Amino acid sequence: MPQRHWEDFTPGGVFESEPRRVTREEIIEFAAAFDPQPMHLDEEAARASMLGSLAASGWHSCCLLMRMLSDGFISQSRFMGAPGIEEVRWLKPLRPGESIRARATVLETRPSRSRPELGFVKFLFELVDSSGACLMTLTVSPMFARRPAADATRDEVPG
Repeated sequence: MPQRHWEDFTPGGVFESEPRRVTREEIIEFAAAFDPQPMHLDEEAARASMLGSLAASGWHSCCLLMRMLSDGFISQSRFMGAPGIEEVRWLKPLRPGESIRARATVLETRPSRSRPELGFVKFLFELVDSSGACLMTLTVSPMFARRPAADATRDEVPG
């Protein structure tokens, strides 16, 4: 399987995941384990909240985004982790039954100054619903292995 190296990312490049449907049960299960706020656990409490109906925790949205990126993007790359997240924003609630997908847009790239074997790729990751509305954004600059200097060939990979 071709592996994306740092050199394969160019500003403006976009990757989109396959869609994934989110169930009521998984929203409640995640909330019960990790974010037990009433608007994520109980439909009546959610109706009385500013969300107006049951919605996934923002942290659940982050985990879903990470899973979709891991399955279809990171696993096909020479990903080496990230030093942190620059920004996360929750823009719209994620509702039960919604079909979502992850979108990764390359904003910029830069080689590491201290480790020549890797480079940073700044991404805007978005979680979008079936209508194309953006539910959340996450800005991060993960590290990717650089192609060895002796390897003059490039893997054929999209985006």
